[in-house]
Amino acid sequence: MNTPVLPHPDPDRLAALDHEALLAALHERVEAAWRLCHEVHPGLPRPRVWCDLRGKSAGQAHFGRGGLRFNPVLLAENRETFLVEVVPHEMAHWLVQHLDDGHLARPHGREWQTVMRRLFGLEPRTTHRFDTRRASPAPHRYRCGCREHGFTARRHAMARRGHRYRCRHCAQTLVYLGRAALEN
Repeated sequence: MNTPVLPHPDPDRLAALDHEALLAALHERVEAAWRLCHEVHPGLPRPRVWCDLRGKSAGQAHFGRGGLRFNPVLLAENRETFLVEVVPHEMAHWLVQHLDDGHLARPHGREWQTVMRRLFGLEPRTTHRFDTRRASPAPHRYRCGCREHGFTARRHAMARRGHRYRCRHCAQTLVYLGRAALEN
């Protein structure tokens, strides 16, 4: 079993943080992860940080923009786990990409897994287990023969333009029921 290298955040302190303080905690965690990576790769540039990611992804190493993107909804709802797992996950991508042959490495390949295990002391998980309903709402309800389906605004627009969707389980064409009220 691996032992996380970065100090574990205090869950009670995290729970008490308002939005701005939580974003500051995220930036502090990114900085701590970058310093750790910088020790093994002194040429590693410091990433910029944005909290503008939407949908089901918790984080993204965005090399074109020169930094890391994070999902503010998933951060707010999963504070401790987000800082412990997501920040090192994305910083590992940042480090691997900046190695000499990093552009040839697979996103969750051997190099990334090695960074997660040996540098951060974490199991290399490729996906999170967060509830994404509020981060990626699907307010448009559709029905088939076996269940209801939630569509995002984008998928609903495609259906309205004539794209037909079928259920993967019963193979029936989905029928629009209307908008659902979003849960708080």
